[in-house]
Amino acid sequence: MSPSFDASSPLGADVCVPPATVPPSAVAAATVRLRAAGCVFAEEEAALLAEAAASGGGDSLAALDRLVARRAAGHPLEHVVGWAEFAGLRIAVGPGVFVPRRRTEFLLALARDLLADAPGLVPAVVDLCCGSGAAAAALTASGRRAEVHAADIDPVAVGWARRNLAGAGEVHEGDLYAALPAALRGRVAVLVANVPYVPTADLPLLPTEARTHEPRVALDGGDDGLAVLRRVAAEAGEWLAPGGTLLVETTGRQADTAREVLAAAGLTPALHHDEERAATVLTGTRPA
Repeated sequence: MSPSFDASSPLGADVCVPPATVPPSAVAAATVRLRAAGCVFAEEEAALLAEAAASGGGDSLAALDRLVARRAAGHPLEHVVGWAEFAGLRIAVGPGVFVPRRRTEFLLALARDLLADAPGLVPAVVDLCCGSGAAAAALTASGRRAEVHAADIDPVAVGWARRNLAGAGEVHEGDLYAALPAALRGRVAVLVANVPYVPTADLPLLPTEARTHEPRVALDGGDDGLAVLRRVAAEAGEWLAPGGTLLVETTGRQADTAREVLAAAGLTPALHHDEERAATVLTGTRPA
């Protein structure tokens, strides 16, 4: 999964005006505290925290104080407010789960295009290493009817994914393909695998929020960052339908090696890059 936070407006969402139950003076004080803690978007974050504090009922000022304290202590803003904006959806997240990155919306856009063109009345879609289930949830909202499955090895992530899919798809717990129903073998039209791709030696370079509050299993890609990708690619051809496509995120420095990995697994690789999102996606298609 993507290794760092995006330098954009908090949560990627439009900031709402704080509800009247949170006085402007309290929001201003929260802004000062957040700015002192090093939050770049202190004013926007204070507004979002005020919204969250007011929505919980009870003493909104006390709630705001608790939320600001957590954020100032370094907790991801998304964990503090309980959601992350992704592809126009509010994805529920919390402590211990990977926060979906805005750059991953590029991978999702490619997956949506493939799903729109997939043959059959109800194509099968799989989101491996699903984390909170953000990609699967967004694909269920794409307008194309599909059989959607998501899987993760982390039971905490599985819990959040089940909440976000809410009956719109099946969520399985287990190690990659071992988690999937055998009936999916050879039927998957779109296989999204947002695998961890940070080299182990680079983990200390990640933002503190990621290192401290997100699961290592969602970040650590092994010695060269491609260990999980190799495992996914090795079996992808068995699970993809003829003409089906695997989509993974990678980095520019890993792209050439990652492309070789997919080609060695019998897939036809293609590299895609989005300058605006600073996102690189590799696709591998099973020959028809």
